[in-house]
Amino acid sequence: MIEGSVNVIGYGLATLGPAIGLGMLIGKALESMARQPEAAGMVRTTMFIGIAVVEALALLGFVLAFAL
Repeated sequence: MIEGSVNVIGYGLATLGPAIGLGMLIGKALESMARQPEAAGMVRTTMFIGIAVVEALALLGFVLAFAL
């Protein structure tokens, strides 16, 4: 019984990494778009790819928290 609780607490702590990463990624992308509006399309595309990778890692951690 205690193992399940520890897994969920571990996942809760592991969500801090993707949350910080997403905040930094989106913030820097918005900053770069504000500085160079002509490059906004390329920056936006790269930002969405980065968001997808970070979210995939977060979901992988979520699945592993319940699988192990």
